[in-house]
Amino acid sequence: MRLPPLILEKIPLIKQWITTTLEKHKLYARPVANLNFSNLPLYYSKRILNSAKIVIVDKIPIPPLSEMGLGELENLKNFENGNYAGVTYMDTYFLLRDCLTNELLHFHELVHIIQWEHLGIDKFLLTYGEGILQHGYINSPLEAMARKYEKLFNQKTSSYDIENSVRKELDKIVSDIADNRT
Repeated sequence: MRLPPLILEKIPLIKQWITTTLEKHKLYARPVANLNFSNLPLYYSKRILNSAKIVIVDKIPIPPLSEMGLGELENLKNFENGNYAGVTYMDTYFLLRDCLTNELLHFHELVHIIQWEHLGIDKFLLTYGEGILQHGYINSPLEAMARKYEKLFNQKTSSYDIENSVRKELDKIVSDIADNRT
């Protein structure tokens, strides 16, 4: 599936919204390492835990896709209206205040941090958007990946190199998407 031209032309608006949102909240962002979770360091490198930032909010910031002219695409409208406990943009994730101590949710959002880092903003947005359009939010490949690793973490699977595992899986997802376009 190829992204509709309408979405491709809105990517700069989405990127600007993300940049503005991160700038607006930067004074409240703090490194994930400061939370001192006991299990996250078993899976994530110090580099990721020190560079990834968290912002605690009362309402999760989601791009106003309808205002950007994307509201007629059903799966994107559903995404925009979702009830989320967290969301990640580039190196920062936002969590609802009452989820601060939920290490499992932090683990999930850190998978997204690696996705953003590995893919970069443009490829992440295109891959994420295409996944939502094709499969819906819950079954989109990047969300399914985060939930898969979250499940392993929750089952207390012995620690492993999640960062490289995510990167390898991302390369396969991007390759599969490219193959499906041809």
